[in-house]
Amino acid sequence: MTAEDSAARMSNDSTNVSTTKVPEGVAGAPNEAALLALMERTGYSMIQENGQRKYGGPPPGWDGLHPPRGCEVFVGKIPRDVYEDELVPVFESVGRIYEMRLMMDFDGKNRGYAFVMYTQKHEAKRAVRELNNYEIRPGRLLGVCCSVDNCRLFIGGIPKMKKREEILEEIAKVTEGVLDVIVYASAADKMKNRGFAFVEYESHRAAAMARRKLMPGRIQLWGHQIAVDWAEPEIDVDEDVMETVKILYVRNLMIETTEDTIKKVFGQFNPGCVERVKKIRDYAFVHFTTREDAIHAMNNLNGVELEGSCLEVTLAKPVDKEQYTRYQKAAKGGAAATPEVTQQPNYVYSCDPYTLAYYGYPYNALIGPNRDYFVK
Repeated sequence: MTAEDSAARMSNDSTNVSTTKVPEGVAGAPNEAALLALMERTGYSMIQENGQRKYGGPPPGWDGLHPPRGCEVFVGKIPRDVYEDELVPVFESVGRIYEMRLMMDFDGKNRGYAFVMYTQKHEAKRAVRELNNYEIRPGRLLGVCCSVDNCRLFIGGIPKMKKREEILEEIAKVTEGVLDVIVYASAADKMKNRGFAFVEYESHRAAAMARRKLMPGRIQLWGHQIAVDWAEPEIDVDEDVMETVKILYVRNLMIETTEDTIKKVFGQFNPGCVERVKKIRDYAFVHFTTREDAIHAMNNLNGVELEGSCLEVTLAKPVDKEQYTRYQKAAKGGAAATPEVTQQPNYVYSCDPYTLAYYGYPYNALIGPNRDYFVK
């Protein structure tokens, strides 16, 4: 054997050792052998970083794009001594896993929750449908719901004379990744805003960085102290459910505008088509007898002025109340309390952060410490 052959062999041996090295977070784990067996069976990688152990992301042989929004589920109520070797077989039974992120503690146990991303939206929906309340251990049921990739912040303490363009310009000066600013006109004076705005960012990470930067005491806008928090996330509604909606959500009404006036205006195209109207301050729900009448009224009245105010008309978004409660928990890392709700319909119609009060949800369940901004 020549010196060159010897050097080459040593190099190959070194490479083999490095490729078989146990990943950080797996080495020394109480179930290390089971995790290594899982990786061997599936071909997925596993590594622990930033307090979470990531399985996959992407899976082996993946050459497509990152899965779109709606492919991830939140998994809560995980026993702290349950790990990927038990979780993966359960969650791969309903679809192909793109990645699983199990939140880990310093003591090597999990923190009770994880995120599982699938390659397709329908797989995530199937996971919620079939695996919520799955008995992972005797008497221990998992909680599974759609994950929330929240990119929107609530910012309060904004001077009420500021216009949308001014707010957008100011926020963009001090934070990065701003896509849009949503401002609601005051119910009493349409020339003023309500003293708060919602800021949409290009990613959850950008929103999180902005939230950290805007925390009270760190920065002022126009010389004013501001309040900042995560906004109530918008819930995705299945297309097949939206196709059945025959209720319109009407925003930016004048306080003085009555339900009778709204019923007359929205029923002008087909007498008797409006079943009822429910108005709350400056917004309302208009219930139609048929979806066709609702669509026709929406197309003809969106952007039309009524009693001095420009209407915003959309289809109401029906959200199953149980799904909404689970969604809130996911938005807050599984820690949100379930609001007490009585005599509610199966669906609530979620259109903006204070709409759910119509159906009995308390303000504090909707927007926490910032609820005062919505009741003024």
